[in-house]
Amino acid sequence: MADAGSQDGYLVTEKLIKRFDEAVAVDEVSLSIRKGEIFALLGSSGCGKSTLLRMLAGFEQPTKGRILLGGQDLATLPPYERPVNMMFQSYALFPHLNIWENIAFGLKREGLPKAEIQQRVDEMLALVQLTPYAKRKPHQLSGGQQQRVALARSLAKRPKLLLLDEPLGALDKKLREQTQFELVNIIEKVGVTCVMVTHDQEEAMTMASRIAVMSKGRVLQVGTPQEVYEYPANRFVADFIGNVNLFQGKISLDEADRCAATTSIGEIHVGHGISGAMDMPVAVAVRPEKISIGKERPAGMDHNVFAGRVKEIAYFGSYNTYILLTPQGVRVKITEPNGSRHEMLNITWEDDVFFWWDDTDAVVLRD
Repeated sequence: MADAGSQDGYLVTEKLIKRFDEAVAVDEVSLSIRKGEIFALLGSSGCGKSTLLRMLAGFEQPTKGRILLGGQDLATLPPYERPVNMMFQSYALFPHLNIWENIAFGLKREGLPKAEIQQRVDEMLALVQLTPYAKRKPHQLSGGQQQRVALARSLAKRPKLLLLDEPLGALDKKLREQTQFELVNIIEKVGVTCVMVTHDQEEAMTMASRIAVMSKGRVLQVGTPQEVYEYPANRFVADFIGNVNLFQGKISLDEADRCAATTSIGEIHVGHGISGAMDMPVAVAVRPEKISIGKERPAGMDHNVFAGRVKEIAYFGSYNTYILLTPQGVRVKITEPNGSRHEMLNITWEDDVFFWWDDTDAVVLRD
């Protein structure tokens, strides 16, 4: 991952807006991306992330705002004049050309000397570990290998900015997980600044040093994967990233380092203050893996302990998921890791159980 202290503001968008007739696709997006960083735009379909990427590439013109790369304003430059390259989800490889020729295509169009083209293509093939496949056609390669060819072709022109549009969307789950790490290693080895678009939160959290979560054309939160997951800025981010239990309630206590909310399952204590008004409506977010479950009430805990009945159990190999129903009718999701092959909580359907969490594991969200 990119060093957090490395050159801020290498790629900057200033209040970027894109309208299509009356519809606002991108709504005043301001971002500052570091040199050498892998930055992810994450959101569901229609949130504006692909439109934003296309504006960076020059395929769409901003309605308002600026795009600066290394201090140079790109907003009015056509795509072919930008030091930017984009890799599409479909890879867009030429089926009639072999791998070497696919990587060389853009370099030949630029009119580079043959010796330099040879050197760069060979360098890219070595980088993506496909030198033995140079004479093969794209259809003779696996999906993961085709993806690496597309990346090599994008990097061959030595762009200052690499744009990835759903880079692993065409791969199956297992190959996608394997390729995520390969892609990051290649990009970091080259040192190119990279902006990727994805709707896959796991992909964003695995590959990116920072993530911008988008909805309805706006950026709702920017942060490291850990920051976005552990400290979501609002209910949408909490619910979109991973799984979460949201307990609606009102503030009943607010001090500098702690607060509490009265919710439908009882009073929940939280290990941070919010500087809010008493009785202010809030949601308390607790991740399923932060919650413990057992048949006996835990000793020594005087708050954040609640009762429920087990309604569903799902086994996922490395962990179990439990769905509980509280006496108030609230559904609670809990995940427990399977630490060993023989580890059993001895909990089954319709058991009455207790569930609890530490006050530092909950986050209060205002909106």
